[in-house]
Amino acid sequence: MSAMSACKTLVRISISSLEFSLVCNQRNFSFIPLPNHPSFSPISSSLRFASLLSPASSISLGLTRHKLHSRPYVHVAESVAVETTDLADDSNKDIVEHLLTNTDDVGRLMKMERRSMTGDGGELIQSKRWFPYLDKFKTGTTFLSSSEILEAMDPYIMEVRKERFSNVVKSRSYSVCLVVEGLCDFGNVSAAFRSADALGFQSVHVVSCDSSKRYRDNRHVSMGAEKWLDIELWNSTQECFEVLKSRGYRIATTHVGMDAVSIYDMDWTCPTAIVVGNENRGISDEALELSDLHCSIPMKGMVDSFNVSVAAGILMHHAVCDRTSRLGSHGDLSLEESRILLAEFSLRHSKSAISIAHEFAKRKAASPVSKL
Repeated sequence: MSAMSACKTLVRISISSLEFSLVCNQRNFSFIPLPNHPSFSPISSSLRFASLLSPASSISLGLTRHKLHSRPYVHVAESVAVETTDLADDSNKDIVEHLLTNTDDVGRLMKMERRSMTGDGGELIQSKRWFPYLDKFKTGTTFLSSSEILEAMDPYIMEVRKERFSNVVKSRSYSVCLVVEGLCDFGNVSAAFRSADALGFQSVHVVSCDSSKRYRDNRHVSMGAEKWLDIELWNSTQECFEVLKSRGYRIATTHVGMDAVSIYDMDWTCPTAIVVGNENRGISDEALELSDLHCSIPMKGMVDSFNVSVAAGILMHHAVCDRTSRLGSHGDLSLEESRILLAEFSLRHSKSAISIAHEFAKRKAASPVSKL
């Protein structure tokens, strides 16, 4: 009996191997390469993915083929090129580390014109509700509005991406921001950025990051979150806090002390800047002195602290939950602010976006103005 079973097993294996060889030999993939996208082929002026499975294997595995909506081929090709330009850049240098040690590069991440925080005399302008962007983008000697930016970028961004942008912007807020002070491990900064983006925080601030220390490659920790955040770098805690207070924020430093307020007893609908400190030293004495209040996460275990990126995630998550329970949602941008941030995201979408906006401005300038 055992010999018979072994024989049957060998026959099954041989038949399976033969079937697999026949399927592999019958595959005949036809690729018409697009720029940077050899896995796409145009059929009947539309776009489809080249199948990696035969129809029979797709059915047996329970896979469903999804038909893409037909769009003009040139637009689809341009959309693909625009959306993936930045993804191909896989440098060995940590992206977050590079940004935090190159102030000019951080500034270039933000495209729309930004509000100034100082008046003609250098004094700080007080703001009850902070939103950083103006409704204009400079291209050469002219400006485009957010509506014009969205019009210019519309043919070059696929519908699923536009829907993603729209949903993200609905959940965004500047009412609560994150401040990381004196962190040495860029992995912690990257993790905090990723949590901020995932939870709907648009504004993050970094104070005195120690760029002399190098750690493991962290470019996969942030998952590209830094591209979609407003990152501001500060040389001193005092400078950072003064500007944040002028924008209407109260400063809440995380600190384990007798005067610390539980985060669960705070009203997070009040504009708040959450400050987390160094991995070893914690919040600096200067930050504790300049802050408006000290807060803490109640601890139930034997240890008295969290990892700094974990603490930042807990703080931001509770802030979102508290704001949602009180206001109905964390996102609180007006229609105009949402449109401007959508335009900002469209411009950050790829390296080609700026060139597209410039070309749109040229065509606009060259078109005759109708006279009434």
